[in-house]
Amino acid sequence: MSKRPVMPKGGGLFGDHEPERKTTAAYQANIDGGSRGNPGPAAYGVVVRDARGEVVARLKKYIGQNTNNVAEYFGLIAALDYAESHGIRALRIESDSELLVKQMRGQYKVKSADLRPLFERARKMAQGLESFRIDHVYREQNREADALANQALDETAKGGGGAVAAAENGAGKPATMRCFARYKDGFLQLQEPLDLPDGAHVEIMVRLRK
Repeated sequence: MSKRPVMPKGGGLFGDHEPERKTTAAYQANIDGGSRGNPGPAAYGVVVRDARGEVVARLKKYIGQNTNNVAEYFGLIAALDYAESHGIRALRIESDSELLVKQMRGQYKVKSADLRPLFERARKMAQGLESFRIDHVYREQNREADALANQALDETAKGGGGAVAAAENGAGKPATMRCFARYKDGFLQLQEPLDLPDGAHVEIMVRLRK
């Protein structure tokens, strides 16, 4: 009489090794953030490619007065938000920011109070994906995202954006624009970007709290 084969531990013929699962094809996003002055005028750039390597989106945005690291996180969140809004379930991020990559991997602690809420938001968004991976690349491999971030900065500088201002409206009359800012390390940092028309004249007005 032949004996029945003994099942290995793990519940399957392959022991602890489960059969390969069909994985979702991953999109790739190259992200970059930059600040001229650090802190200073800041922006991010993102290039998203589908599983075939085709570019499906180029994202760029000026984010006001911030640091390089804050801009990098804004780029990461923009890529994750694009994935979420377009039903992308698997995403690979490439960034030339070693700090951001190692923080997202849990290799570095997030000590900065400015980065902590951005890190928490990015981590929560990443956990909502079926597959998420983030890798460090050299700047030369991230040129397209870097170029987009610089385009956003150049376009804003040309338009005179990024300041607390009293600008002229279309009729040539003053139009007051307000935003919140904070003074830190000798710089006045905007809490949100301002979009001003080309050729706008800017007058900065500071109101100090007692």
